[in-house]
Amino acid sequence: MVEWWETKIKVGCATPLPRKDNFKPDPLLPEDSDIADDYVKSGFDRGHMSPAASNQCQTTDVQIECFYMSNMAAQTHRLNAGDWKSLETLTRNLAIQKDSIHVWAGNIGVLKRFGPHEVAAPRQCWKVIYVVKDKQFSAYIFDNTSEHPTGLHSHEVAVGDIEELTKFKFPRK
Repeated sequence: MVEWWETKIKVGCATPLPRKDNFKPDPLLPEDSDIADDYVKSGFDRGHMSPAASNQCQTTDVQIECFYMSNMAAQTHRLNAGDWKSLETLTRNLAIQKDSIHVWAGNIGVLKRFGPHEVAAPRQCWKVIYVVKDKQFSAYIFDNTSEHPTGLHSHEVAVGDIEELTKFKFPRK
């Protein structure tokens, strides 16, 4: 699981940093996250849990950390560039409109393993969003498939569904 905050200041700057696509091992987990080569010809994207576009108004160091392999999940291109990306965009737009958004993202199960390090492509990816101003949760579960995007509403679930699957508890505020 990856957890972060999106705020108006973090995502709404006038001059965002350019995206660098510099995927690399996490220096705190060098052996466990030196898996970039495993993705070559794997059929999976390196899908950001905490999105690159949500970190472009911060420091260069934050943008670099965003590309650590410990922030990636093996996602089909249809998921990564489809409904998952739509939810990333929606979350940034909510942060600009309502300011403080608490976000948690993670994965469930193993669809398949690939590469010399046997990287696990998750069966499903999930995200929980809490809009502080509205005291409102939204939760989503996406199958990691090559199916065409079906829209965010078809993936919306109760927060309790994700808590049951993951055993994580999301603080009710």
